Amino acid sequence: MKIPHSRNLLKNLYQERGFSVSKIAKHLNFSEGKVNYWLSRYNIQKRSISEAVYRMHNPDGDPFVAPSNLNYKSIHFIAGLGLGLYWGEGNKRNPTSVRLGNTDPKLIKAFVRFLLKIFKVKPSKLRFGLQIFSDMPPRNVLSFWISQLRSLGINEQQFQKVVVTPARSLGTYREKSQHGVLTVYCSNVRLKNLIDNMLAEYKV
Repeated sequence: MKIPHSRNLLKNLYQERGFSVSKIAKHLNFSEGKVNYWLSRYNIQKRSISEAVYRMHNPDGDPFVAPSNLNYKSIHFIAGLGLGLYWGEGNKRNPTSVRLGNTDPKLIKAFVRFLLKIFKVKPSKLRFGLQIFSDMPPRNVLSFWISQLRSLGINEQQFQKVVVTPARSLGTYREKSQHGVLTVYCSNVRLKNLIDNMLAEYKV
């Protein structure tokens, strides 16, 4: 079979311009089988079915584009992220302290950074409560969380006594909780009121 066109042309049409195989076939006046053959021969990776369907419904390109100048380490980004986390995941019932619990170490670390960078809370002022299931080794789980937070200035003395809950079914929540649930506490009425007031400005 004679090579119909260059690899660069097929790559441009299929990968860069997002043409489907059928569209390429019509564009080059070849059969779809021939196009598929040369895509394979040129080692041009085919799109998955889900990606092909997505492209079919979005022929003008991806409608969602992340800002190119977004700085994930900026003060404004950290402040917005922290407020969002507290709004969605925080325990707002206690009137004298800021509390947030979760199973995800990255989420916990993001919230701790929010308190440290935005409100200049000293790491030593934070306290942590750990709840685990009875089939989890307490020392191992505690060591895991300490290792996750050590880089933020947190030490073992800031952790309260581990609360053990009887292990039950291996459901979705149980699978997500392989390291237990860690709660961050910061007892400060002024901080609590300040964050509540900031959230109130966002609520509509």
